[in-house]
Formats: sequence, structure tokens, C-alpha cells
Amino acid sequence: MVPTINNHKARRDYFIGDEFEAGLELKGTEVKSLRAAQASIEEAFARVENNQVWLYNAHIQPYAFGNRFNVDPLRPRRLLLHKSEIKRLSAQLITKGMAIVPLRIFFNAKGYAKVIIGVGKGKSQVDKRETIKRKEADREVSRAIADKMKNRG
Repeated sequence: MVPTINNHKARRDYFIGDEFEAGLELKGTEVKSLRAAQASIEEAFARVENNQVWLYNAHIQPYAFGNRFNVDPLRPRRLLLHKSEIKRLSAQLITKGMAIVPLRIFFNAKGYAKVIIGVGKGKSQVDKRETIKRKEADREVSRAIADKMKNRG
């Protein structure tokens, strides 16, 4: 089973609107590191530059057996999107406070590395607290239901 790399901070720190699935342009040893789940996208973001989308600060660890073929772990990586999707992204970024945030990296059925990116607006501290409270309340409800079902049977 090939693992996915998730950005747990993204939904906590941003209100995510539209989501896009983009291909990820990688070098050879980066693919092996991703398959071993040796990556982090917690601090990553994307930008539209010259009608191309680039992913910055995505840390993919150098492959342990890669020797001279390893590349810089923090190098910018190009995201592969259709022109129409890039235009939609650019149009949404005109609004102040909007950012392109990677949500998840995974491998599709054909074996290609894909990134789910979302266009998000930053949350204030109050909004972050409310999100955490809501998650804790949902967790308590699910625990209570599980306990009730356990005691029943």
C-alpha cells in the first residue's frame, strides 16, 4: 500500500474553497522518497508564475540510496494543471488573503504522483479555536455513541 502525505495544518489554518488535482513533476529519487512517505507539506504553498504553478517549501527527504542523483529537498516543483485550471486559480488569487495550499500528496492508480491543492483564505485565531472546539465535540459524541453500543451488546 502506498501511503499518502497529508497537510494537517491546512484545514485548521485556512477556509478551503475550490480544490484541484495536479500532477507533480519530480526527479527519479524523489519518487522513491515519496513512496516511502519521506515527505512533509506542512509549510508548503504554491504560486502562479508565468502561467505555471509552482510548489514551494515541500520537503521531500533525499533518498537514502540515491547518492549523487539526490536533489535539493526544498527545491520548487512544478505542478501540472490544464491552462483553464491555472486561469481559474489566478482569478481566485486576486482576492486579498487567498493562498494556494497543498492538502494531500498521493499516487493514483497509474502510479503518478498527484497533489490535491486548495484555494484557501486564512483563518483568524478565533476561527481556529472554534474549529478545534467543534472537532473535540464531535470526538466526544462519537465516543459516547461507541460506549453506548459497547454496553448494549
